[in-house]
Amino acid sequence: MKLVTFQIDGDRHLGLVEGEGVVDLTVADTGLVDMVDLIGLGDDGAARVAAASREGPRLLLSQVRLLAPIPRPRKDIAAVGRNYLEHAREFSDSGFDASEKQSVPNNPIFFTKAPTSVVGPDEAIDTANDPTSTTDYEGELGVVVGRPGIRIRREEAMSHVFGYTVVNDVTARDLQKRHVQWHIGKSPDTYCPMGPFLVTADEIPDIAAMWLRTRVNGELRQEAPIADLIFDIPTLIETLSSVMTLEAGDIIATGTPVGVGIGFNPPVYLAPGDVVEVEIDGIGTLRNPVV
Repeated sequence: MKLVTFQIDGDRHLGLVEGEGVVDLTVADTGLVDMVDLIGLGDDGAARVAAASREGPRLLLSQVRLLAPIPRPRKDIAAVGRNYLEHAREFSDSGFDASEKQSVPNNPIFFTKAPTSVVGPDEAIDTANDPTSTTDYEGELGVVVGRPGIRIRREEAMSHVFGYTVVNDVTARDLQKRHVQWHIGKSPDTYCPMGPFLVTADEIPDIAAMWLRTRVNGELRQEAPIADLIFDIPTLIETLSSVMTLEAGDIIATGTPVGVGIGFNPPVYLAPGDVVEVEIDGIGTLRNPVV
């Protein structure tokens, strides 16, 4: 399934994407209004989507305003730093990691982004929220947890994945460096674009074979297969769940490949008027203007 959260006439609805159209699930089943609640229903949720999709009205995607699939996560987004080899090296060379101990990590580096940083497709990245004028892009695969669990073994990890989305881990680099811990540099309002779709895991049986590409003003800046992750999805789930319960709707941003703005000499930061597009095969393209 390719699911969306959208707004029409000021109200929030859930939808099932079919081609260039979307089936309004909320009209057919008034209990289907929140993506996290739907994810938490498990198999029953899938059955309700199937039933609602037979009765709900069909709209064109162009007729609705797409929001982030999970417009306000209930917890911080768990994100991973330095999870592609060449990006780990470019970030180390940039000098922007004040907490660095080694260029390529031996264990996953986790940080979080505030739920208030999330915006949807075509919403603006507002650089006024970065007083340092060092705003950078980071195209990433977002993994959405379905089945809850703690101490999840690596061999079982993928059975806990509900689906995938596209994330842009926008970062205020100077804040990231100044405060050592990355949370404040990663969490300004509008600094976590997400979407446009949430694609269930059964639609992409081999996520590692998919490629990620980031373009700024049409110029290709990042291009890498998901297979290049240093720490793959099962490892990330196993590591996080070794000490905390993962819950339905939790989001893991898995890291960004080489080609971010700080990798240039001098760095090339985002500026008002720019447009950032992050594309992942099988999922879609997340587009956001910069203001």
